Amino acid sequence: MNPSTSWWDWSHAAAVLPSLLLEGLKITLIATVLGTLIALVLGLAVAIIRRTAPTAIATPFTWVVEFIRMTPLVVQLVFANLVLSPYIDSTLAIGIWVLGIHYTTYMAEVYRAGIDSVPTGQWEAATALSLPRLRTWRAVVVPQAIRNTLPALGNYAISMFKETPFFVVIYIPELVRVAQNYGSTYFRYTEAITLAGLIFLAASYPTSLLIRKLEKKLA
Repeated sequence: MNPSTSWWDWSHAAAVLPSLLLEGLKITLIATVLGTLIALVLGLAVAIIRRTAPTAIATPFTWVVEFIRMTPLVVQLVFANLVLSPYIDSTLAIGIWVLGIHYTTYMAEVYRAGIDSVPTGQWEAATALSLPRLRTWRAVVVPQAIRNTLPALGNYAISMFKETPFFVVIYIPELVRVAQNYGSTYFRYTEAITLAGLIFLAASYPTSLLIRKLEKKLA
């Protein structure tokens, strides 16, 4: 069988792999790391605000969180790109912030569960010692909450990595977009899309095993 007409062509696989690894994977990893950092910081802030702020402030926060969480990420990416592209030159920056804010809503719930898991005796001990409210949160509550939520936060980071292909709707050249570009240029999609999927698997599966091991250790 002629290799150019078969379902798999190793020459195309060899040609597309460097661009997938050097271009697409770099963009994917940058978006994942920065988006995760945004979600980790904002998620903790949202969880604390919803726990400590007056009802007049906490309730609107809850509405916003629920709205973002119940809206598809693809819709948020397209909408943000349409609204912000005249003011922000970097489409990647828009995508990273949308991804980070979207997952902020999930991580905020994880943090909330972690805060609720801190034993009541810890709060009472801090009150008995007359610890300032800020120090109670910084030295007592937040360290325990983060320790309890690390596995769940790690799982969401992996989910963010696997959802970066949604960037394709705003033309960011991450892994899948690079694979599609190669396929449309050479009319060979099988090799490019398959290798992109294998790269996602090679990156996410070992990380999930590490998080599972961490979860057992913390338990």
